[in-house]
Amino acid sequence: MTAHQFTTGSRSLLHSAAFAQTRRQGVEALLAARGSARHWQGRLSSSALATATAITALRLVDGAGTREGRSNGLSEIVTQVQAGARWLAATQLADGSWGDTPESIGNLSTTVLCWGALAAIVEDPAASGRFEETAGLLRGAVARGAGWISARTGGTDPQPLSRALAEIYGRDRTFSVPILTHTALCGRFGDPRQRATWRTIPQLPFELAALPQAWFRLVDMQVVSYALPALIAIGQVRHAHAPAPQPLRMVRQAAIGPTLAALERIQPTNGGFLEATPLTSFVTMSLAGMGLADHPVARRGAAFLAASMRPDGSWPIDTNLATWCSTLAVGALGAGGNLSAYLGPAARADLREWLLQQQWQRMHPSTGAQPGGWAWTDLPGGVPDADDTSGALQALANLESAETRKLPEQVRTAAGAGLEWLTNLANRDGGLPTFCRGWGRLPFDTSCPDITAHFLRAARSWAQALPEHAPRAASRLRHAMVAAERYLAHTQAQDGSWAPLWFGNQAHPQQANPTYGTAKVVLATLDPRGATWLIEAFARDGSLGAASGLPPSIEETAVAVEALARVAAESPDAALRARALLQVEAGVGWLMDRTAGGTQFDATPIGLYFAKLWYDEKLYPLVFTVAALERAARLAGART
Repeated sequence: MTAHQFTTGSRSLLHSAAFAQTRRQGVEALLAARGSARHWQGRLSSSALATATAITALRLVDGAGTREGRSNGLSEIVTQVQAGARWLAATQLADGSWGDTPESIGNLSTTVLCWGALAAIVEDPAASGRFEETAGLLRGAVARGAGWISARTGGTDPQPLSRALAEIYGRDRTFSVPILTHTALCGRFGDPRQRATWRTIPQLPFELAALPQAWFRLVDMQVVSYALPALIAIGQVRHAHAPAPQPLRMVRQAAIGPTLAALERIQPTNGGFLEATPLTSFVTMSLAGMGLADHPVARRGAAFLAASMRPDGSWPIDTNLATWCSTLAVGALGAGGNLSAYLGPAARADLREWLLQQQWQRMHPSTGAQPGGWAWTDLPGGVPDADDTSGALQALANLESAETRKLPEQVRTAAGAGLEWLTNLANRDGGLPTFCRGWGRLPFDTSCPDITAHFLRAARSWAQALPEHAPRAASRLRHAMVAAERYLAHTQAQDGSWAPLWFGNQAHPQQANPTYGTAKVVLATLDPRGATWLIEAFARDGSLGAASGLPPSIEETAVAVEALARVAAESPDAALRARALLQVEAGVGWLMDRTAGGTQFDATPIGLYFAKLWYDEKLYPLVFTVAALERAARLAGART
């Protein structure tokens, strides 16, 4: 089956037996991915970056990298560090670099971290005996990594590495300083106990974490909102080895106790900050690097890391995106108006109850987020955010629309609280940030089009159900929606596209993904310029990457097809509807071919995690394809 077979007219494709079979098999695969659980969990790709930071943190906490060679009783740590090191050596790219995932192209940040982690194992006398069987393999990987880094930065010394990382991250020190700190703790800049080793590493102002949380947006934290744990721990290890002159030294010395107490207070019960391996690793290794390997935060962090390793010796960048994946799956299954045919009453009730249980009922200790939002995961390290709150609200609306009974008061209350949470989060520019309103000017704390568009869809899904019960809240919501529309109009690029925040593409010149961002805005607004951009970006074979001319993926093609299917059905512009319909047909044909008739879904690393870290999610190509096919079937009037 090839894509060109399906470009002879929308009815010939969207009413074909092949389309029906592909659609059915995609839905069956998505339902099977849920299995007997109440929700979808998904599976994030293994990450070289996460693996490198995890083995460094575990090695330092265990003492394998210290001259004392002490052991803190975590009996499996040495085995885990060995397994992680072998996995890194085995997944190194032919040119000597590492990418964030095994399918990613090499990048400087991940390569520096992997090089440092392996070099510390190879060169440390206390560790060498434990890794004797793999020493040769690791030495070769270290030499190739150093060569790749030197070819791009001019060397592996602190100065060229610092300059190169500053070019990547600019004034945002959320990730550049942790990379340099990791490199120093691995002994790449000299003896980490010596003051000179730390001079080129910027000092993070950890003392600011002692201020009231409401003041954070008024001061220059130098890191984004979710990185408060790293600010404290990394700032403290730098201060411990290279303190500032007086009187600033005295101020920071006085802040050590209060900020360590704050760090302990905001640590999740399972030890994993944000469920994120890199963040938890940076905190844990920093505490160990300043002699606090036995601190409760370090011990819990190490336990989280030890429990997170996969059987092959790798770590994912985050534990899971269970809430996000579940809301995406509900939306995909409901995109064609057939949710009740795919999920029976018991399954819908289970999902509804599970989603309600995930809503935060208290202020979040780390970001200060008020009750009412949802995080990306059902685990303790999640943080309420705008995208997942919008997703949960849409999923609840989809689940309720499949029912014939009256809207339950519990659901109405949860939806009202979620919408109020989103309304209060909106920035002055009308757009929605991810976590915290007005926290700062760094990229992951500013308004962004994809999240703002998602808010609009969520708000519209409840607009008719809530006004009579909360007229004042409904009025505020309407004003927020108008402001969000203005923000989207203001941020549209000259060519008609939008760039998202949480998705990118390594093949794009700016590592952006205008296809994803534009598709999400068009799906929410039917914007004609955005729809035209999408139509014209497609390749002749019906595929699409992050932009015209870039390598295509299932994920990017599918999100664009879903958006254009809505345009083809609802746009007031007849000519645009006709063009969108033809492109939907071509895109569906390509998806049918690329997924082998709805049976094969290869994931692409288009997910853009914190601090420009790439990941792929096993469910993304499946969920996005089902959403596209369901909406296309709805456009054609097809039934399940």
